[in-house]
Order: sequence, then C-alpha cells, then structure tokens
Amino acid sequence: MRASLIQLSVTDTESPEERRARVSALVRGRAGDDLVLLPELWPLGGFAYDRWPTGAEPLEGPTAEAMSAAARAARVWLHAGSIVERDPDGPMYNTSLLFDPQGKLRRTYRKIHRFGFDGGEAVAMGGGREIATAVTEHGTLGLATCYDLRFPELFRALLDAGAEILTVPAAWPARRAEHWTLLARARAVEEQAYVLACNTAGTHGGVEQAGRSLVVDPWGEVLAEAGTGEEVLTVDFDPAAVAKTRADFPVLRDRLLGISAPVRP
Repeated sequence: MRASLIQLSVTDTESPEERRARVSALVRGRAGDDLVLLPELWPLGGFAYDRWPTGAEPLEGPTAEAMSAAARAARVWLHAGSIVERDPDGPMYNTSLLFDPQGKLRRTYRKIHRFGFDGGEAVAMGGGREIATAVTEHGTLGLATCYDLRFPELFRALLDAGAEILTVPAAWPARRAEHWTLLARARAVEEQAYVLACNTAGTHGGVEQAGRSLVVDPWGEVLAEAGTGEEVLTVDFDPAAVAKTRADFPVLRDRLLGISAPVRP
C-alpha cells in the first residue's frame, strides 16, 4: 500500500479559494497512490477562529466538491482532512471527509474531543458523538482528529470496531511537537496498528505549526517523518503487518478492562 500525507503550509495570507485550488492540484498529482491524507481544518486554519463563522460550509460545500473531483481524477482514497462544517440545524463542527476513488463521500467524522479548554474550538464548535471507521480494499481505516490523539480510549474503541490503519489529520502547534510524535507512536503500539498522522506547517492565527507528519508501524517504529515545512510524505507499507504483529505478540488478548462507544461501521 502506498500512502501520501500532504503536509500543507496553512497561512493567513492565502484565501480559502486559492488554497482549495492548490490542494486540488496536489491531490490530482498523487495518481498511483492508494491513500492520500490532508491535515485538519486546512481550508480556513485550525487556529484562525475569526474565519470560522463566515467560512463554515455544509458537507456538500465547495471543499467537498473540489476534493471529490480530485479523488476521482487521481483514483485514490482521499481523507480530505477536516472542514468547519455548518450544520443548518445546529452548531459548527470539525468534520472529516473520506472519499473513495470514484469521488463518493464514504464517511464523515465529527471530532469528539475539542481543543481549547475555555476558548477556541471547545466553545465555538459542537462535539461529535460517534466513532467512525471505513472498510477499504487495503484495510479498515479508523478516523480521529488532532486533539483526539491525547485520549487513548477513543483509539481502543476504534480498535474494537476493526481499525487497522489509524488516520489523524491535525493542526498541531510547534510548541508541543514532541507530544505529537510521542502520542502517535504510543497509539500505534497500544492498538498494534498503523498510525498515519498528517499535520499542518506554516503559521496561522498567530500559532506556528509543528509539521513533522509521520507514519508509524504496528511496532511503534517511525517509517517516515516530514520536516517542518510544506511537503508530501510518501511511504509504502504492508497492511498485513497488523495481523502478523497482533499474532506474534498477542498482547491485546490479555485485555481485562474495556469501554463501549457508539460505532458507525
């Protein structure tokens, strides 16, 4: 399986329209890949709170339209990162979009854990209530977003739902870059799964981004890691290594405690 993580530079000087056009071209250029992953909230910026109310869009909005066409043109599974979703009957949400190689929207995920404590995303957006997985010909994807990475119980629920490849788009700040790498590796080791963690580069909303997107294998080894600027990180890996790792080192069968969560397969 070949996956490409497009680590975008997200700045305040580029308009959402300009960025959509640029990202569409980048995705179209990944023909031959199996999976392409984009970062969190890249159309507006994960910390560009002032842009969210006017830039929020429905699921069938301009970002979904552009990414559907790009996925179809490249014939790839495209995890299009996340958008600021405007629910016509409710609040805004941080919502991930997954398209199949025909450009069909196959899964959405509203971020469960909202960052900001008493501000930012935590007060501006509603929280998701369901975990999300997607069955592909390459394995079952488990969807999570940025701050979710700090909550291992979510990833254990994704494991129980069959996830083998954990996808984590993010807008993770540079000042906590070491946490980003550490937590991505921890989630891979805990679930004996691949972790594909795609972050943003650049600075927006006054917050410098960490970059350092990475792919981690089920043993916790980093297969590839990006730098701090915009780049495309491409890696080939064997999805069958998940089952082999779980069989060779069957730690998961010794679990004694568990959680239950609503599952949308």
